[in-house]
Amino acid sequence: MLSFTPFALALTTTLLTLTNAHPATTHPRSTGIIHRIYAGSTTANNGLHFEPENIVAEPGDLLEFHFLPKAHTVTQSSFSAPCEPLGGDAAIFSGFNFNTTAGEADSVFTVLVKDREPIWFYCSQPTGTHCQKGMSGVVNQKFGSDKTLAKYKEMAVGTVSRQPSEDPLASQGGWIMPNVAL
Repeated sequence: MLSFTPFALALTTTLLTLTNAHPATTHPRSTGIIHRIYAGSTTANNGLHFEPENIVAEPGDLLEFHFLPKAHTVTQSSFSAPCEPLGGDAAIFSGFNFNTTAGEADSVFTVLVKDREPIWFYCSQPTGTHCQKGMSGVVNQKFGSDKTLAKYKEMAVGTVSRQPSEDPLASQGGWIMPNVAL
């Protein structure tokens, strides 16, 4: 005759549960690769520039946005609607959390690349119309396609920058982290 103690029964139940459990997240594991992207520039486009502005990244890579003067954001959009925030809880928005008058801000905005699909982004600063003046970028542009960063910038001219949140400090789709010098 087979008998189980309460401990053995609890252990067996726990092991079966763990064996059948689904992963808590579908995010890729970090590759350890960090792409540093500077929001603002001291020379290019009168400071309205991401550097680099066209990034190729693998799932699990990190995008680390460093902010220079002029109160910039990183705001995700779609190719077809430049300067307009992408909807949804997973869309990227740094918020206006990185204002600095000189040098780099004390914090960075870090985003995990989840897949190889394009991520179109822009600066949503309405004062000075940053997006309309070319402050935009893309991660994983489909090369050989007509959806290019140059075309995105061309379509952005004459649009109106929109904010994804009424709260200028709200952020989503990434993490605000201390800016650690190399």
